Amino acid sequence: MAMTPRIELSAGAARAILLPRTGGAVGGFTWRDVDVLRPMPGDGTADDNVRLAACYPLLPYSNRIRDAVLTVGGERHVLRRNFGDHPNSIHGIGWQNAWRVEHADAANARLAFAHDARGDAQASWPWPFEAMQAFGLRDDGAHATLELTLTLRNTGARAFPFGLGWHPYLPKPASATLQFAADGVWLNDATQLPVTREAVPPAWNFASSRAIGEVALDNVFTGWRGVARLASPASARTMTVEADAACACLVVYAPPGRDFIALEPVTHETDAFNRAEAGATATGTRWLPPGAAFSCTMRISSAHSPAT
Repeated sequence: MAMTPRIELSAGAARAILLPRTGGAVGGFTWRDVDVLRPMPGDGTADDNVRLAACYPLLPYSNRIRDAVLTVGGERHVLRRNFGDHPNSIHGIGWQNAWRVEHADAANARLAFAHDARGDAQASWPWPFEAMQAFGLRDDGAHATLELTLTLRNTGARAFPFGLGWHPYLPKPASATLQFAADGVWLNDATQLPVTREAVPPAWNFASSRAIGEVALDNVFTGWRGVARLASPASARTMTVEADAACACLVVYAPPGRDFIALEPVTHETDAFNRAEAGATATGTRWLPPGAAFSCTMRISSAHSPAT
């Protein structure tokens, strides 16, 4: 079956673009002609560069696996390095594969991806699975919401460790303010792998809404409360990223000098599976038994900011 390059969803004044062929990514999300997510350049299908997408799925793990080597249950699995010359494997495999369209109507869609873990595919991830993404777009007049549900099913004969998440990019104007609450944050080494977990320092503490400014982040926050809000005084909008309790971690990627910020709800810490194998606790590592499935949901919404 030929892969569909683009799906357009609409509901009231909300519009969303899905890119099944390009990692099952979201190519854009607008409400009343204002970007809720960072728009992908052009129509999002010219060069299939998923890294320019508005949002893409993270599965069967998020963030990085050290040196692209996964050790679980006493077995060592060498994974494919999938991020140029970066030493670690990153963000799983869903974002770098085409997804097939299972259903699409005006405001809803389902995309599917199957990984058989045979031959060369085993180097990407050594266990087979099926994944499903469900999208629903809503506009109730007061706000617009894009809801994304990600499901992973083990189609093999052995349990495997897994994690889920998303990588949404939001526009970050100079005047943007950010609010989210978390218990701790991981400090990283030069390759963005965790070194020490600390209490959130004042410079990174956004428990109360405040300006982002030039704060530079690429860190995992733990004990996230499940809601993050980005307000833009320039457009009088507040964008909210909300996720299920399973997504107890929030990765915040705010590169200096850029006009976007990524607020990534994820179910586990960076390199969680290797660290759990070595005895670390509370990493967010989960195991998926044969035939079992696990789902979680994220909602991205936009509303007019209250007058101040």
